[in-house]
Amino acid sequence: MSQWLGIFFLENLTTITKLSNILKNEKSPYLQQHKDNPVDWFPWNKETLDKAKKEKKPIFLSVGYASCHWCHVMAHESFENEETAKLMNDKFINIKVDREERPDLDYVFQKSLSILTGAQGGWPLSMFLDENGVPFTGGTYFPPKEIQGRPDFKKVLNNVHNVYNENREKILAQAPQVKEIFTKINQRSAVLNQPLEPFVEKIINYLDENNGSFKGAPKFPQFYLFDAMFYFYLKTKNKNYFKPVEVLLNNLCSKGIYDQLEGGISRYAVDEKWIIPHFEKMLYDNIQFIDLLTKFYQNTKNDYFKNKLLQTIQYFNNEFKNKEELYGSAYDADSEGVEGKYYTWKYKDLENLLGNDFEIFKKKYSKNEKGNFEGLNILVEKNNIQFSEKENVLISKIEQKLLNERNRRTKPFFDGKVQTDLNCYWIYTTLFSSLILNDKKLLLKNLDNSKKIIHKLTKNIFHCYDKDHKEVDVFLEDYVYFSLLLITLYELNHDMPALKNCEIKMRETWDLFYNDEYKLLQKNPKLNNDLFVNPIDIFDVNIPNGNSIFLLICNKLKNVTNDKYWDEKIDLLSKSYNSYISYNFSQMFSYLKILDICEKNITITLHGKKDQINKYKNEIFKLFMGNVSIIYNVTEDNFFSVICKNKTCSDKLKSLDDIKKYIEMSIDV
Repeated sequence: MSQWLGIFFLENLTTITKLSNILKNEKSPYLQQHKDNPVDWFPWNKETLDKAKKEKKPIFLSVGYASCHWCHVMAHESFENEETAKLMNDKFINIKVDREERPDLDYVFQKSLSILTGAQGGWPLSMFLDENGVPFTGGTYFPPKEIQGRPDFKKVLNNVHNVYNENREKILAQAPQVKEIFTKINQRSAVLNQPLEPFVEKIINYLDENNGSFKGAPKFPQFYLFDAMFYFYLKTKNKNYFKPVEVLLNNLCSKGIYDQLEGGISRYAVDEKWIIPHFEKMLYDNIQFIDLLTKFYQNTKNDYFKNKLLQTIQYFNNEFKNKEELYGSAYDADSEGVEGKYYTWKYKDLENLLGNDFEIFKKKYSKNEKGNFEGLNILVEKNNIQFSEKENVLISKIEQKLLNERNRRTKPFFDGKVQTDLNCYWIYTTLFSSLILNDKKLLLKNLDNSKKIIHKLTKNIFHCYDKDHKEVDVFLEDYVYFSLLLITLYELNHDMPALKNCEIKMRETWDLFYNDEYKLLQKNPKLNNDLFVNPIDIFDVNIPNGNSIFLLICNKLKNVTNDKYWDEKIDLLSKSYNSYISYNFSQMFSYLKILDICEKNITITLHGKKDQINKYKNEIFKLFMGNVSIIYNVTEDNFFSVICKNKTCSDKLKSLDDIKKYIEMSIDV
């Protein structure tokens, strides 16, 4: 049904009434953005899919998210256009999906686009499905008029509709072939165990040694790769693994991708030197930015990185909290309909605002009248400039003055949607940061946030919204990152209820997600899958894959509980993951790290009186950064610890100095 009422003539009165579409009932901020489109949008659910079957109409599937710039562009150009909307409504069942609500669906249809057309995916994702929900063609952004080889959207709609009508039976008949291709996209080898470090060596050849990350543009940080690389540096002290991390962090922290006034990075840069960001700020990559900064600062003690770390954590604690006092998902790239407007500066405005302080400001930041982004200036630090203590104080005041001025502007839209996996990942990461920074206030804040998320998930674990499992509302990463937080609370504070909860949730994870055909955990619950194939996702994409994190927690539970159940899972999954790595290693770096952790299997058991253990536990926790299993044995004896590596154990280590000396001499963590 079109959501535009006709024109009713009542004597001399003409009335036009605009109705919202069914998305008005959805909770997603992204779907809410489209509730007043003239397109007759539907959410992805059983009722919508049944409607397509009943009416024998193809489906137009549009996937995006609330802070996506090009999603907004296509919405304004096409979805708000009545002529285009009429075409869509007449010829298709139109489904709008928030990719952050349904990462399993996004994964499957991004892969589908690559299989069907050979094109690289992205957002907005624009897929055409048959009436049974199986894709047969698609694209990403389609303009209203043909430009740069991209066909105009109305022409695409007409062509796809005609092709479907003329070839409906053929298109329906090809569905088994599409499904068959999906079963073969994740290639496997016969290897069940192998050296892992050569994969780290191999990837270095593809990295940009001057700017960091992979060569070329656009440029993404790919934190999961550099986290694993830094892990192998700490293990081997091989400087070839240190340098790429240093280059990446130096560039990220000094260039335009980093918000120099408030902290945090944008999702990616459009150029190879990280100067021009895409401006949207996402929770998921900033968690990993904080994680890598924390580890790098712990190792180097470089205050430059400490300051960036503190600034970014403070920004997220101030600006990313929602009404629940948990963390939202993203800030838009646009404000007032203009990309980057909130973050960029006219040269003359800077000159007028700063007056006599403009010269010292230019000493730190590269600025010119032509700008570095469409005639405007993005703040980029100059290289290797030294400042006196007095100059640093003055520059801090200048930056605060600019921030105060910027705060008067209209802020970009904030998607306050809580994602369980990301909130758990944030708390887990910043627990480590609080200890490395010796920030007791931040530590207590994170412990309080832990209580909030545990309380929120008491009844059900869900991804964004509790739908009582009528629809797909939870994913592998929600379970495993919640479990990771729980086992960390045990390791940090001897929290026995958290340990028990972790064991329960991990067993539930196996029952809900393990797919025996692939010897992997799939992305959504296997008995509640509403997609045309099972979403078997092995890659690290936005965050480390749930499969690798599951293995890490299994290893910790094995060591803490001595339950053979976890040994069995470790053996099965380690062999399975090794079989996939040879063909997919560049997107499986979290697995390299975690398989190595399991192979070394280092434990430290803290024995003795509770008050004596409490005296040492935080410092011990900092030494190992999650890469070992911490076990508690509370007794009435005086404190001592025992470190074991693959069942070869130390003598009693009775002080923190003893522990540090043993680590330096005997083990790599």
